[in-house]
Amino acid sequence: MPVSISRRQFLQGCSAAIAAMAGSRLTRVALAQGAVNQDILVAVFLRGAWDVLNVLPPLAGADRGYYEDARRSYLRVPVSGAGAALPLGTLDCVPFGLHPSMAPLLNLYQSRHIAFVHACGMNHGTRSHFDAMQFMEMGTPGQVAGSGWITRHLQTATNLPPVLQLPALAANSSQPTSLLAYPDAVAMSGPSAFRFNGSTSSFAGQTYSYWQQQSLRQMYTGASWLDRAGLETLDTLAVVQSAGSYTPANGAAYPSGSFGSSLQTVAQMIKLNVGVQVATIDFGGWDTHEYQGASTGYMAGLLDQLARGLAAFYTDLSGSGASDYIRRTTVVVMSEFGRRLRENRSQGSDHGHGSAMIVMGGQVNGGRLYGRWPGLRNDQLFDGADLAVTTDYRAVLSEILVRRLGNGALDQVFPGLTSYLPLGIVQGTDVPVSLTPAPPPPPRVNLGYETFLPAVNRGCAP
Repeated sequence: MPVSISRRQFLQGCSAAIAAMAGSRLTRVALAQGAVNQDILVAVFLRGAWDVLNVLPPLAGADRGYYEDARRSYLRVPVSGAGAALPLGTLDCVPFGLHPSMAPLLNLYQSRHIAFVHACGMNHGTRSHFDAMQFMEMGTPGQVAGSGWITRHLQTATNLPPVLQLPALAANSSQPTSLLAYPDAVAMSGPSAFRFNGSTSSFAGQTYSYWQQQSLRQMYTGASWLDRAGLETLDTLAVVQSAGSYTPANGAAYPSGSFGSSLQTVAQMIKLNVGVQVATIDFGGWDTHEYQGASTGYMAGLLDQLARGLAAFYTDLSGSGASDYIRRTTVVVMSEFGRRLRENRSQGSDHGHGSAMIVMGGQVNGGRLYGRWPGLRNDQLFDGADLAVTTDYRAVLSEILVRRLGNGALDQVFPGLTSYLPLGIVQGTDVPVSLTPAPPPPPRVNLGYETFLPAVNRGCAP
């Protein structure tokens, strides 16, 4: 007599059958278990250029005066009262605070798991979003390359397991320039979105997807690169689809919206142990030319999402033993440039220069500000208008690559980088580093006398 089967039982059988069809190829997942001791990089790009002078405003001294003079009406974050900045500490004797909407990160900062790098960015004067993002993600300021810096990291790292199911994940609908020319990268906004075209919300749609995968596996039976690529895609699809629903650990609560969803997707894929080495997340909306707000308003809402998302991600990946995923995860947050010191007439801020970066993880020397503070006096500003860049963003990324990811091929990851100058942001041992040779200095002309400039004392006065 006919045997009845529920829809749930059928779909569970489909998942098992898909995995069975993958056969020995799913040993890729087992081999990826060798990656559980590998460090993971999560690169978050804030697209649009965030206003770091409101994220990390000066709290006192001459620079506070310059800040208040330039932001008289709309953009000033106060030092006391409602909406006051949260004191962080000093950088080159100048006290700084954290925007109040970033309060969810304060505990991580005080427990030394998160650090801020001020006045950093790219030593290139472009104020074009497109050009700046392209240069930064290619790792070649002022030049266009044929691949992204993360691509070149994955291609040159010598300590990765030989087989990885999912080495690079773009937790958005498209692949960023940093992963340009990396064929093994997978872009997906979430596990449910990683599927064949067509609806899978209905029983008929899910059944069709199952038979579609079965037919494709029968097609890719050769030894060509196309057959291998096809089977690898189907294997990855089988693993992701088998993940099922996800409940964040330790009561972690991600914010609603695409940024929180992307962070949750990355956390889920890390815990699947499918070999994720690098994950990227795009978070847009930071081009605040109009109605930016100060302690409250539009940008404050973005900062709230950013802070709550990062805090939830840290909580979700925290654990003990093999479940302490945050111990081997480093998150870096960057943007293409900052905003101008002076507010504009539209209650916003315009394209600037110097920016800031966030570094978070279980092996971060947090609880302090890094970099060199250039000052906000008019003659200290870039082009007389913007926060200057004193730390190359590649210095921060290079330190993470060398000390956490074990890749010292900086001459290939960042062509043109001539020095390795770690700031001490992350823990770890330096592996041997290769750099682009520095160009020879110009010939010196002896005029018969020397001019000496007085040294600048950057220490705090007693």
